[in-house]
Amino acid sequence: MVNNNSDQGKLTVVGTNIDAVKEQNEQSGMSYNEVKEWLAQTTGGHGTRIYRDTHIEEVKRDKQQSKL
Repeated sequence: MVNNNSDQGKLTVVGTNIDAVKEQNEQSGMSYNEVKEWLAQTTGGHGTRIYRDTHIEEVKRDKQQSKL
């Protein structure tokens, strides 16, 4: 539930200022998902070629055989 109070902005029932939280979030840097996306774009998926166009069972079998 949100209470509108023109002096303090929008407040939740427990008194959290929604506008202040949004402003802090904007200034906090990248979100977790933004970091994941950035890493995926900048690393180019290095080391993932062996998993392209393969079946999970084949990968498991190959991995198991390499341990022997």
